[in-house]
Amino acid sequence: MKKFLIAFGFAVILAATAQAQTTTWQLDPAHSNAQFSVRHLGISNVQGEFTKVTGTVQLDDQDISKSTVNATIDVNSLDTRVQNRDNDLKSDHFFDVAKYPTITFQSTKITNTGDDTSKMTGNLTLHGVTKEVTFDVTGPTKVIQVMGTRRGASATTKINRQDFGMVFMSNAMPGGDQMIGDTVTITLDIEMVKK
Repeated sequence: MKKFLIAFGFAVILAATAQAQTTTWQLDPAHSNAQFSVRHLGISNVQGEFTKVTGTVQLDDQDISKSTVNATIDVNSLDTRVQNRDNDLKSDHFFDVAKYPTITFQSTKITNTGDDTSKMTGNLTLHGVTKEVTFDVTGPTKVIQVMGTRRGASATTKINRQDFGMVFMSNAMPGGDQMIGDTVTITLDIEMVKK
């Protein structure tokens, strides 16, 4: 009986230690956003952002591969600084907000690539289509004690919008350049608050 109690106590300590390594963080919507950039007429890049990003990070600082991320973007929060363009992007020409009001991401694998860098692979659901994408991640930063317990991170990837069924204005102009490019660069800048 004594051996059983010792073994049981040891198992409880190990379980508590394992749980202590993983911490839960909430994305702070007031200090997080998702930016995008796409080529316009082959001569410039147009940027925009989604200002409402929510989600949860389960973070294991000892082994980043045991961490997970899930995030949701409110497509109605799209802002390119031009109302007519925003309205067009929200229409069925592009994001079709009426049918697809959110963009979601759920990580499936995170791999350490260096000091404060990693690759995060997961399922991105956009415009009703789910595809695997990989983000290059910087962070998370050190923990700070300001307005609670906080840290930050940034992540970047590129997608082809046609892979997600967004083909409007992808036709070529004279000279071969597209009206709107297919390659979209996505950058996430997030602050996390410890739950």
